Amino acid sequence: MGEMKDKAKGIANEAVGEAKQHSGDAETRAEGKAQERKGEAQNLKGEIKGDLGNKI
Repeated sequence: MGEMKDKAKGIANEAVGEAKQHSGDAETRAEGKAQERKGEAQNLKGEIKGDLGNKI
């Protein structure tokens, strides 16, 4: 169950981060890049949880 929640949060953070990167403000673009990376990490965390759950 935690796998899907992490993946959903990851996808949302990636989308919002990407949208922020297209802003004209340099600070917002930097925040967007960081948020996109956070989303990628959350998505990876969900994948790892899924893989571990299937092996246990």
